[in-house]
Amino acid sequence: MAILTSGVGLTNAITTRYTSKYQRAAKVRRLYDQLAVPVGASQFDLETRRGMGSTYTFNFASDMTPGSTPISETVDIIPQILRDATSTITPTSRGEGLKWSQLMDLSAYTDFVAIRAEKIGENAMETIDNLAKAAALQGSLAVYGNMAASHNTRATLDAGTATDNWTEANLWRVATMAQDLRCPPYIDAQGQKSFIAIGHPDTYYDLFHGGNVVSAALYSGINPSNPLFNGELGSIAGFKLLISPWAKVFGGAGAVNGTGDTGLTYTVTAGGTALSVSMTVTTGTNNAYGRLLTVGTKETANTHYDTNERISRIAGTTTLTFVGSGANGGLRFDHAITDYVNNADSVYPVVYGTPGSLVKVYANEVGEYGEMVGPLEDGLAHQWQSLAWKFFGGVGRIAENYCMRGEYSSSLDAW
Repeated sequence: MAILTSGVGLTNAITTRYTSKYQRAAKVRRLYDQLAVPVGASQFDLETRRGMGSTYTFNFASDMTPGSTPISETVDIIPQILRDATSTITPTSRGEGLKWSQLMDLSAYTDFVAIRAEKIGENAMETIDNLAKAAALQGSLAVYGNMAASHNTRATLDAGTATDNWTEANLWRVATMAQDLRCPPYIDAQGQKSFIAIGHPDTYYDLFHGGNVVSAALYSGINPSNPLFNGELGSIAGFKLLISPWAKVFGGAGAVNGTGDTGLTYTVTAGGTALSVSMTVTTGTNNAYGRLLTVGTKETANTHYDTNERISRIAGTTTLTFVGSGANGGLRFDHAITDYVNNADSVYPVVYGTPGSLVKVYANEVGEYGEMVGPLEDGLAHQWQSLAWKFFGGVGRIAENYCMRGEYSSSLDAW
């Protein structure tokens, strides 16, 4: 990874000292990024320092058609042509930063410089992983827990319907589909073929407690010498299970609770901040029902919002007191007046693929995990300092048959 070394003296020393903390934090939160093949690309011609373009196209050769006729004694065989499949990625720039006064450092007991470097690294990886998450979850190849006509869309998935939950049958069904659609498997050092299934603990609960999955025999065959992916729990139907609380949840995107109604969506009348512990809504009908309430924009079809979040209501009707995932137990993100709160069942997507389902292109100048910038001094008296990260790249799907999305409910949401 590239390391910025602008500035002199103490700034260089601090940057070098804390870059390792940034790198460690930038790697630890990788989840969907594990599906991506990293491809470094120089953004500048080394001689002219001119840009190398705004898009990248990757070519993948097609398979040959199996032979079905004997070789003729008089006529030559007809040669085949490998047709190119392509994936085009348009890189984007990402970056965030922190700024603080010198007085804070002078009066603080804790090592805030090291803490900031780690927080910057965590933010960088979460942002970059969100690019991979969006690419993995927004494809057109989707299956549902219950493929019946009345339960084959996201909005119809019901936490109280067992066939809408994630089951062992779902895994076997997708395993067959993946092979029939010729999704390239991951091949380990022992030559064993496998795929990855990335899901949330809530939906894993139903898988674990269903049928044969409770048998330890399904988990006893993992070879310790095989490389394990981040968060891997076991292997079923040829899928290595990666279960993480950071996996995507389409909060409130499923079936409306029986105790609710179609009007159970609240317009947030005051923008929530990370310091909020309450919010005002236009109506409080049935807000006591539902395991968690979702704040944000309802995600339908291929829509995807990184700032949607789930909260637990403590009390109140039109003024809700709640606990959220913010640092102080409030909201983690700001929310506009047009955002909604609802108690519908959540939908838990499971991504099926391999390390190679996606392509991540990045500029060599800033590195695969981005680049830490600073700390830099600012102000006539150098009374402020800043620390930031930046990344230039993008993530795209290689082909639709390289990555599949399953969508399920969780019985934990049932009331």
